[in-house]
Amino acid sequence: MAKFFPELEEVLKKSELLAAVERVKKLAPKGKAVSEDPELQKQLEAAGCWAADWSKVRVAEGFSPRRVAAVKFFGEVFLGKFTENELEADKGVKLPAGVYHSVVCDCVIEDDALVHNVGVLSNYVIGPRAVVMNCKTVSATPGTVFGNGVEMSIAIETGGREVLSYAELTIPVAEKVAKSRDNKELLAEYNDFVAKYVEAAKSPKGIIEEGAKVINTAKVLNTYVGPYAVIDGATKVAEATLLSNKDEKTEVLDGSWVVKSILQWGCEAASMAIVDSSVCTEHSHVERHGKVTQSILGPNTGIAEGEVTASLVGPFVGFHHQSLLIAALWPEGKGNVGYGANVGSNHTSKAPDQEIWPGEGTFFGLGTNIKFPSNFTKAPYSIIATAVNALPQKVEFPFSLINSPADRYEGISPAYNEIMPGWVLSDNIYTVKRNEGKYIKRNKARRSQFVFEVFRPDIVDLMIEARRRLQEVKEVKQVYSDKDIKGLGKNYMLESSRKKGIEAYTFYIQFYALNGLKKKVEKTIAEKGAAAVKNILTAASDDPRWEHERKVLAAEFAGKDVKELLQLLVQYQEKVAKDVQVSKEKDDNRGARIIPDYVHAHAPAEQDGFVKETWEATKKLKADVEALLAQL
Repeated sequence: MAKFFPELEEVLKKSELLAAVERVKKLAPKGKAVSEDPELQKQLEAAGCWAADWSKVRVAEGFSPRRVAAVKFFGEVFLGKFTENELEADKGVKLPAGVYHSVVCDCVIEDDALVHNVGVLSNYVIGPRAVVMNCKTVSATPGTVFGNGVEMSIAIETGGREVLSYAELTIPVAEKVAKSRDNKELLAEYNDFVAKYVEAAKSPKGIIEEGAKVINTAKVLNTYVGPYAVIDGATKVAEATLLSNKDEKTEVLDGSWVVKSILQWGCEAASMAIVDSSVCTEHSHVERHGKVTQSILGPNTGIAEGEVTASLVGPFVGFHHQSLLIAALWPEGKGNVGYGANVGSNHTSKAPDQEIWPGEGTFFGLGTNIKFPSNFTKAPYSIIATAVNALPQKVEFPFSLINSPADRYEGISPAYNEIMPGWVLSDNIYTVKRNEGKYIKRNKARRSQFVFEVFRPDIVDLMIEARRRLQEVKEVKQVYSDKDIKGLGKNYMLESSRKKGIEAYTFYIQFYALNGLKKKVEKTIAEKGAAAVKNILTAASDDPRWEHERKVLAAEFAGKDVKELLQLLVQYQEKVAKDVQVSKEKDDNRGARIIPDYVHAHAPAEQDGFVKETWEATKKLKADVEALLAQL
């Protein structure tokens, strides 16, 4: 029984890749040898076919020689029954199933597959209705493991947080391995699992599954091509696993280069992307010259144009411009890397051995330069503003803005930036709330579980702790540094920002708890009746989430009853809706001052889809609360 990774026992049992390899291992010679049927051999030779040994070329019952032409056969070959007249070989191109104008060595070609114009097809099993066309070399070496077991140097380029790959690798498993370097027993258990996986993945042949397409590509080597996957116009695909199915097609397209890597269900490498020694988990993509090396991408994450090296990048990270991310341990994801951002100053002149932990929802603005080591895990949903040069640091204030210094202050290093704790809550709540809904709508992953909620217990606890440090200053000053308040990092903070941060944290801590109260009241009335609501603020329960919310309510609203708190919730929700609209209106007002016809080209805030959604949610909450109050 696995101690640290019990979930991996199921992987060995349910792996699509391992099941396919097992099927191939059990393949036995079938059909009849062409040499046993002189008339069949004569017809094939008349169609331009040649075999080094016709006794090693076998055909299925019902095989028609009319579907095989101009083919050279070497070694053991099996040809299925080809009856399909219109198999979609390429966009707008339909051809009959069969084998044409190719060299075939030691292959199994199943029913209604199409092999056409292939320089060398060697040691592969081609599944039913699969297409291999216009390729130079498609070959596999006996014992190939399809790029599994590759060591990826996560977070430290020179090594120290290595993670071995396997086809179904997930972000939580990779995070546990990368962060548990002191637990030798855990690491040994994981390495043993990967060793078992790799041994089971050793295949006597390459595999191209049912409905897959490998077309217009120079080299496909030692690659598992899952059902309905597409390789079209790639430069090279080698030592790779492409997990796929009919509804979640994995695609490698248009000049892309994929080597020693795994692409899970629904992934895409397109428009000259490079994926090297990496794992792209379900529904992630690399495109437009994007380069991913020695890295793991989380579900729904997209890398375009930029470079990601030696990084674990969690779900929903946007990376759509030329920028750099090196040595990042970012399992939480949900962030953004802007154009020109250099999140990669990991050299200390000695070796590239430093790392960054960006934390959940971090936004790296245009042209930022982030020096390593850095840790923002206790500052989730913070923004590093455009052109900021950030020193190595640990920041512990959630929802902060770090901006270039507006002034210089005595005793403060000129290299320090200005930090505004809670600024994202007070001045940019539109972004936080919109992203929360955006990730739900954009999620395509079917196997990964996500927490989309921003205001949840662990984030709220960080806010409570951050507020406490802001409140407990020993001496009120015009400006503070990390010497005055722990967690400011290599930044200074103004007194006005301290006050504003306390206010922003307080509001959203309370808003979180009030929302929890509403849910608890609704549940209690539904299950026990309205009379049971009377004691919910004082009675302990076995619901961890409600207990957390209840304790926050007790600390923040001493003496208030359920009715008063529900009425407060409506007020808080209305303020959130107003703040969301005001946050968007700031862009409208600034744009109108600068661009002459701005109002004609941009929808105003009140017409913005998310602003309208927020007001609708507010209207519904108000109605829900009124209905609850009527029952109490």
